[in-house]
Amino acid sequence: MAAGSLAATAGRGAAFTGIAQLARLLLQLASVVVLSRLLSPTDYGVVAIVLLVVAFGETFRDLGLAAASVQAKTLSRDQRTNLFWVNTGIGAVLTALMAAVSGLIALVVDVAAVGEVALALAATFLLNGLTSQYRASLLRSLRFKALAFIDILSAAVALVVAVAAALAGWSYWALVAQQLSAAIILLVGAVVIARWIPGLPNRRGDIRPFLNLGWNLVGSQLVAYASSNIDSLIVGLRFGTASLGFYNRAFQLVMTPVNQIRGPMTTVALPVLARLQDTRSRYNDYVAVGQLALSYPLCIALGAAAVLADSVTRVALGPQWDESAPILRFLAISAMFQTLAFVGYWVYVSRGLGRDLFRFSLVSAAVRITCILVGSQWGVVGVAVGFMVGPAINWPISIGWLSRVTVIPTRRLYLGAARVLLLVIAAATSTSLAVFVALPGLSPVVTLLVGLTVYLATIALVAMIPPYRADLRTIKQILTLVRGSRKSSATEQDLE
Repeated sequence: MAAGSLAATAGRGAAFTGIAQLARLLLQLASVVVLSRLLSPTDYGVVAIVLLVVAFGETFRDLGLAAASVQAKTLSRDQRTNLFWVNTGIGAVLTALMAAVSGLIALVVDVAAVGEVALALAATFLLNGLTSQYRASLLRSLRFKALAFIDILSAAVALVVAVAAALAGWSYWALVAQQLSAAIILLVGAVVIARWIPGLPNRRGDIRPFLNLGWNLVGSQLVAYASSNIDSLIVGLRFGTASLGFYNRAFQLVMTPVNQIRGPMTTVALPVLARLQDTRSRYNDYVAVGQLALSYPLCIALGAAAVLADSVTRVALGPQWDESAPILRFLAISAMFQTLAFVGYWVYVSRGLGRDLFRFSLVSAAVRITCILVGSQWGVVGVAVGFMVGPAINWPISIGWLSRVTVIPTRRLYLGAARVLLLVIAAATSTSLAVFVALPGLSPVVTLLVGLTVYLATIALVAMIPPYRADLRTIKQILTLVRGSRKSSATEQDLE
């Protein structure tokens, strides 16, 4: 694959994925805003408890095989078939296990409704197991436009179903219906677009190399699950479903846009970096530019959410969710540090460094869990503070750790991250002085409008400094590449 062709394909992929994720982001935010006004904190707490179990099971259900098949240099039809049946079989087993232990889950949290929700959501394991290799196949062939269409459609249908159910008085069942309808649409869409029917399992498709990488990815994902969800688990078990509802809404308000940007960029980055792993200079260039393209928009948005957390919560969710505001502030800061370190995940997976990723995940998880456990002594807000401190400690460790196992542009990554953080700090400081010192007592809507104006004006002024102008030129080059990509879908077919 020629450099220009790969760059053009990556540019088109970023364009398609970016447009789709913008649409999906708007749908997800609409879901948070609309459903928060129709449902109670307890409704969200009931479903959030079950989704913690679902997320844990999903780690085993995928077995890391989707990422392993995308990363592989070659993948035969027989191998893809065998991978499909492994993912589907695990999904079926997990569905049965979830149904069997649904009553036990309800008993542990002492909420009967949790058991009913767990029984209903058990089906997501089988649905996602059937979908896994279809999505991986589309990713491997860089069919980003098709994936974008499926994602938008599933989010739109799920939102309509959830709102209709909430208006009909279904309470937490509206959220269950949203999860199930999204999984069904994703499966149907992937099957229709991929146009691939798996055969029967056979011995010709040796998948042992995929399982070896997959197991290491599973280990890393399990550790990541523990460190990423222990906050919600502690809140739910120690402070109740209502408190978990407040925490969950703040978490979703922060992580919905973050995941809708990080996920698609990973979708584009992994197959592209996998093709560049033998070309050191180009690989490092893509990693450094990828960090800038990911960090600037996300960290700028997260910085605004952190400094204006009270107004954001009141305007987006309503006054009944005011307890979520301080939680949102600390979670937004946490997400900034997670974003700065996220490029390391791209390197680990694209170079097949599953074992090294697992080892680092153990260290980073130990740091985060310790911070959260200590913070929980001061209540729900203390949990959020611990969730923030952990990634702040782990970020510099992650770059240093990665540089010991492979070649990365370490200095460029540190300097790029420093520029992003200084930009956000400058904007947040000027905004705080404007809305909390010079103009206190404004309504939430006016505070949000004035604050965003000052924040963005500061961003624009700081962006005139030469290093930031250079970063802006780099990002503009990416956009120019996207706009200038005229080649037809034949390029994508050449990659299959």
